[in-house]
Amino acid sequence: MDYKIIDAHAHLWLKQDAVVDGKEIRTLTGGKSIFLGEVRQMMPPYMVDGANTAEIFLANMDYAQVSGAVITQEYIDGNQNEYLLEVAAKYPNRFLVCGLAEFRKPGYFETVKTLHEKGFRAVKVPAQRLLLPEGRIYLTCDEMMKTFKFMEEKGMILSIDLADGAEQVKEMEEVIAECPNLKIAIGHFAMVTRADWQEQVKLARHKNVRIESGGITWLFHPEFYPYNGAVWAIKEAAELVGMEKLMWGSDYPRTMSVITYRMSYDFVQKSNLLTEEEKAKFLGRNAEAFYGFSNLPELPYILSMVE
Repeated sequence: MDYKIIDAHAHLWLKQDAVVDGKEIRTLTGGKSIFLGEVRQMMPPYMVDGANTAEIFLANMDYAQVSGAVITQEYIDGNQNEYLLEVAAKYPNRFLVCGLAEFRKPGYFETVKTLHEKGFRAVKVPAQRLLLPEGRIYLTCDEMMKTFKFMEEKGMILSIDLADGAEQVKEMEEVIAECPNLKIAIGHFAMVTRADWQEQVKLARHKNVRIESGGITWLFHPEFYPYNGAVWAIKEAAELVGMEKLMWGSDYPRTMSVITYRMSYDFVQKSNLLTEEEKAKFLGRNAEAFYGFSNLPELPYILSMVE
């Protein structure tokens, strides 16, 4: 393997404590959480104390030969800014971390300025959470556009998850037109199993926009491993925008409640539907260039006890 594997969409937290749409998310034990009114297996059950730490993730990364990872955020995780700053300082060559602001309320521009001052190189916007019952927050509103222009000026990366289909695509087109040099990574592989997902993918026809596949195994869970439907979707997206615009992501640790970390990408490696060059671009080379990773470790393959 003449390339390094990079995960473009993963999560870390010490404890979940959040409210989304008026419902609680709270850490329990054994990898479980209270999630929007019901108990869910949020993580593998061996994560007994509910702490999803960098050290546990690094152990998974090293074993699966994943050299680096982008740590994104979501409101269902609670705000993890302080912990992620510690992670970035402790493991600077393994993680790029995204800061999170409260975009559901006015005043987030000042928060993003502070995130930049503290050293965050990227910011996450969970835009699918902006379609609030009390009123939609548009990605093109004055404060949001001011924020994106600031990020463009400072060379920050925008990591963003969009609502299903084309719901927010026109807004994103306007953002891209106003901020052509803003680097944008669209998550969840454009919500690929939903109608009109291709409209999100087409945003990557713009030079600084990429699509990352965090959660693709969740979206294709009814099919399950080896996720042939997901591979066909990757091929379709590549036909629309080029393989160089696509990046692998795992959505760790939530997807690890049903599969291993290596399984979250080796279905791509083992597929005969993609060329070796396409696999190299999707699994690592594209993300390495887009996010500016450097000094990534060479990780040996370690035989398991069953091999």
